[in-house]
Amino acid sequence: MRGEPVALTPREFSLLATLAGQPGRVFTRAQLLERVWGAEYYDEHVVDVHVANLRHKLGDEAGQALVQTVRGVGYRFSPPATSRAANV
Repeated sequence: MRGEPVALTPREFSLLATLAGQPGRVFTRAQLLERVWGAEYYDEHVVDVHVANLRHKLGDEAGQALVQTVRGVGYRFSPPATSRAANV
């Protein structure tokens, strides 16, 4: 999928933008729920479902590498090392 457009829902885009906006920062499910869904939702499971959908759309392997699970805490965005090195 590298270089190809990926169709995301507005929520998926907002989730990705939130994570990618601060690469390496770990967001708890509650923080993501508040930032992406606001007071509209109370079930943190919705975050897990959207992360899974986002990873699938990014390509399961690439998605797992980009959107990482931090066990017992939440999720973080980890940009690929090659893109960081190419921009230096």
